[in-house]
Amino acid sequence: MPITVDLLGLFGTSPWDWLRNLLDVFIVTVIIYRLIVLIRGTRALLLVQGLLVLFLAGVVSRWLDLRATAWLLNQALLPILVALPIVFQPELRRALEQVGSPRVLAVPAAPEDDVHHMIHEVARAAAILARQKIGALVVIERQAGLDDVAESGIRIDGRVSAEFLVNTFIPNTPLHDGAVLIRGARVVAAACFLPLTEERELSVQLGSRHRAALGITEHSDALAVVVSEETGSISLADGGKLVRNLSQADLEELLTRLLPAQESPQWGVPLPWSRRHAPGAGSSPAPRKGESRP
Repeated sequence: MPITVDLLGLFGTSPWDWLRNLLDVFIVTVIIYRLIVLIRGTRALLLVQGLLVLFLAGVVSRWLDLRATAWLLNQALLPILVALPIVFQPELRRALEQVGSPRVLAVPAAPEDDVHHMIHEVARAAAILARQKIGALVVIERQAGLDDVAESGIRIDGRVSAEFLVNTFIPNTPLHDGAVLIRGARVVAAACFLPLTEERELSVQLGSRHRAALGITEHSDALAVVVSEETGSISLADGGKLVRNLSQADLEELLTRLLPAQESPQWGVPLPWSRRHAPGAGSSPAPRKGESRP
């Protein structure tokens, strides 16, 4: 009975108090959930675990009256708080981009016909380049703007076509080195420089193009299509995860699913990658960190 009385006192007596406190608990729960989703599978998770260990060590040292240990942990608190924004800079950037993303503030999307045309042309170009084993990297902008990436390359502003993309990546041509940036149904720029992933535990089969694709998708909500120069395989990067060995149909299907013609306000959720696209299901080795195979 005393527990029941305490709970009633916590939530209040009037219906408005109950609703307000339930809303408060719901908002805090959503924020904590989003933080867990944000750091899951990243190096930040290990850092959070380290902070929890230090916090528990401080509590235990004060409980056991270990004055020297408690003093040492207290002195380390301020440098840790100052270093946190630097250490968590990529994760904080991604979080702020998601909070300010137009997915929450819905914006007009590209016409459906233009999106379907772009997807078809990108998939067709990837298939042609894969057959000829010509390396390529195509970045498709979604909600987060990539003007800084466009500024690093050469402005194009042309309609997407498979023929243009193939010619762009022909070796020893002026635009072949770097990434092509697509916005809507138009090529914004070519020969763009991308940030490389900070993940260290990657497969040795992944070259600089794959690392750049993972890097841009870690720093934004963009998609990146990669064609390997060594193997001719097609990969798709999204959210710092890589799906490899896709066919033209597989790529077109995934892009259609990930690039709807119209966006509605919603909370972003991690993509449940389909398991149908695994090459040789049951025979491939387990993917390494930073790599996801459906």
